[in-house]
Amino acid sequence: MHLCSFEWVFGPKTDVWLQQTTGGLLVSVGLAQLAAAPDPQGPAQARRIGLGTALTLLAVELIYVPKGRIRPTYLLDAAMQAGWITAWLRSAPGKGTAKARGGER
Repeated sequence: MHLCSFEWVFGPKTDVWLQQTTGGLLVSVGLAQLAAAPDPQGPAQARRIGLGTALTLLAVELIYVPKGRIRPTYLLDAAMQAGWITAWLRSAPGKGTAKARGGER
């Protein structure tokens, strides 16, 4: 949301349009997740969108930090994306319920 703050953490950027495009896409993803909520399949749709987004961002960060194309501070975001992936996987239907564990029938 604030380019100067972003660049302070992740380094100066020459392609500002790329940061703006990525930011716009991430806002669109969030809005799509919120819009899916009222639908009966909404949580599943939001989960798929969230997992796809987090996996993509994590992959980019794990590929380009070691190559030196982006700063190691992106590993902070990679850790956050791993947290999102874990949260989305744990939110899958049946996870953590007695029925899913073979308890109540």
